[in-house]
Amino acid sequence: MGRFPIGSGRILVRAVPTLTNIDASRVLHWEADMPGKSLREQLREGRFVVAPGVYDGISALVADRGDFGALYLSGYAVSASLLGRPDAGYLTLTHLADRVRMVCSVSDKPLIADADTGFGGLVHVEEAVRCYERAGAQAIQLEDQEFPKRCGHTKDRRVIDRDEAALKIRVAVESRDSGDFLIVARTDARTSLGLDECFRRTDTFLEAGADILFIESPESLEEMRAIAERYPDIWLLANLVDGGRTPLATADALEELGFNLAIYPLFGLSATVPGLEEAYGQLENTGQVPPGAYPFDELNRLVGFEHIWDLDSRER
Repeated sequence: MGRFPIGSGRILVRAVPTLTNIDASRVLHWEADMPGKSLREQLREGRFVVAPGVYDGISALVADRGDFGALYLSGYAVSASLLGRPDAGYLTLTHLADRVRMVCSVSDKPLIADADTGFGGLVHVEEAVRCYERAGAQAIQLEDQEFPKRCGHTKDRRVIDRDEAALKIRVAVESRDSGDFLIVARTDARTSLGLDECFRRTDTFLEAGADILFIESPESLEEMRAIAERYPDIWLLANLVDGGRTPLATADALEELGFNLAIYPLFGLSATVPGLEEAYGQLENTGQVPPGAYPFDELNRLVGFEHIWDLDSRER
């Protein structure tokens, strides 16, 4: 408990990994298990891909230590951590493309990156695909909400016309340099228009060339089973948010249903906030640094100070 358990292709979280309970000597690095495997290669081989949500350099470094098939750059988590704002259309392409570059600079794991609604019209979708691909992401997620968008597990979400949404997906497909850069097509129609309209939309997304389908916020396992039965030969993504609209099925259960990927966009952020509240609360109440913080030497090692010191020694 309290560390990433070693697996053979994915990790099932058995304890919330925080900066205070990861044993750095016992985690399995990506390259030890699946060297160089792209997201497309893993999916083709039938691996079920678990992708924890990351949002900054430290979260990416910690997640990179685990045996995960990919990482997921969460728009909600970036908006919250970078801006202190809700996932409600505040983020720009510049914000998120910078985060894509940063995460890809510290982790070799495939990155699935949230691009919200594409940041505007077709020209913005085209630019987003180019920016994300060149920054190192292996997949971009585009949704069919109206702008300004809302988090997919909150209320008051509205979607654009079905054909307009499909055209965005088609332009995204046409804009990528490599077929290994995957297009994740998401619909948020379930809550307001029902599952049948979701299917009509995802059918058009497939016709437009989408690689992965993402029906946001199914509200029962029966709905999730219906999605998998509708698309038995298509890569399907499930979004797991504690307290959200979708049941928190295990990775094994999702794979058995017929899903291929699971993202956990807020897991890391939600695990971090209580730690910050406790630490800051103890400092406020006692006026001193509370015990149990992540060791300074381990933090230096995590962020790469040993490499800096090695370079410094070569200059002397």
